[in-house]
Amino acid sequence: MYLGIDLGSTNIKAALYDADMNLKDRRSIPVSYARENGFVEFDAKAYTEDLISLLAAMLKENKVDSVNEMAFTGQAESLVVVDKAGKPLMNAISWMDERSKDECAELEKLFTQAECESVTGQQAVLPTWPATKILWLKKHRPDVFENAQTYMLLKDYVVFYLTGNMLSDMSIATFSFYFDIYKKCYWKKMLDAIGIDEDKLPPLAEPCSVAGNLKKNISEMLGLKAPAKVNAGTLDHFAGMIGTGNIEEGKITLSTGTVMAMATFSKKDASDIRGIAMHYGFIPDTHIMLPVAESGGVSLEWFKTSCMPNVRFKEIDEKIKERKRNKILFLPYLVGANSPEFDSRATGVFWGLRGEHDAFDMAYAVMEGVAFLLKKNCKYIEKNGSEIKSIIATGGGAKSDVWCQLQADITNLPIMIPKEKEAACLGAAIIAAVSDGKIESFKKTAELIEFEKTFIPSENSELNKKYEKFNKLYEFSCELE
Repeated sequence: MYLGIDLGSTNIKAALYDADMNLKDRRSIPVSYARENGFVEFDAKAYTEDLISLLAAMLKENKVDSVNEMAFTGQAESLVVVDKAGKPLMNAISWMDERSKDECAELEKLFTQAECESVTGQQAVLPTWPATKILWLKKHRPDVFENAQTYMLLKDYVVFYLTGNMLSDMSIATFSFYFDIYKKCYWKKMLDAIGIDEDKLPPLAEPCSVAGNLKKNISEMLGLKAPAKVNAGTLDHFAGMIGTGNIEEGKITLSTGTVMAMATFSKKDASDIRGIAMHYGFIPDTHIMLPVAESGGVSLEWFKTSCMPNVRFKEIDEKIKERKRNKILFLPYLVGANSPEFDSRATGVFWGLRGEHDAFDMAYAVMEGVAFLLKKNCKYIEKNGSEIKSIIATGGGAKSDVWCQLQADITNLPIMIPKEKEAACLGAAIIAAVSDGKIESFKKTAELIEFEKTFIPSENSELNKKYEKFNKLYEFSCELE
């Protein structure tokens, strides 16, 4: 038996699989936060104890007393600061926390954007990054800063709590802003700038490495006869790639939830790629492009909540199916533009409205605008030397046949929908099974991934012309700033 565990921001998820990757059970528990004045924190110890309780209940009810290996995936940037005894000195600081905006400005004066990108693969200094949070602690919480023994990311901490062994997998370290994704080491210049030494950070390890065995007392809590191996795993988006069979160049795993994220392997010589978010991959010495659009799925959610609060998403789909395509354009930049422009000034725009249009026509335009943004990023990925043959769609957006067909028509790429919707948990379980030797390789598993449907692109010159107008509208809107 194998466990795939997703340390999520909204929910902690766990799934139990047998050796043939048949799902036996899947459960989740919500995460609680303390939010105040832009601060977003949570109790890392309680978070881990909730996970243990979740696993114990699932294993007991399924009468499972032996697990070969468990592997982790999940969020990356949330920061846990521990003392010499390995106990948290304060609440974990969530990746959603924005307290370190002033520290971002301070680091921007010390480092050029080009230098940061050439080392970390990232396009901007953001309050998301743990590096900026550590600098904030140095200035505002000297009591924590001076007593800190180790700065961990959340997944590092959970693995440490369960095994007693400290490590940071490099696919997660890539989100710290103090990791060199090409030299595979901590970035000393950044560590000097934020005031810490390398001995304040966990030793680095390749993704999908076994960290050790479960501690005896935790094995007993889970009702296991013998301690399971614990695999550090990889990032949630990367586990999603494994869980959808995307293990080599040529495919994009698309996740359209609140945020739209696109994950794809870059060409082998990735260090010369600029203008797109780059990360250390889940396979040693590979790199993954991960462009993100924060106005992805949230654009449709925003429009529905604001203009169609009593209409279900399914009804929107059904109505749109009956309609002809209209000329409305929508720019989905409700929180600025991420990849590929990185323009914080960009705004959302409806253009081309006429009296005959209604809210359903506008909802269609929102879907279309997000699909145009997907195409723009696909073009940018191809410009950087990576061929795209297909898109594997996951997340809430993949539930809409209308949206998936629209994405296929606009990108001129087949959109494939996998049977397993929780791709991250499946990917984590696959990591465990491959590590344990029950599955030969990720490639072997990829051959077994099943897809319930594929949306084939249809030629549409009208959409191509509309895409050109979409880009011109964005350029014109920038000129009005």
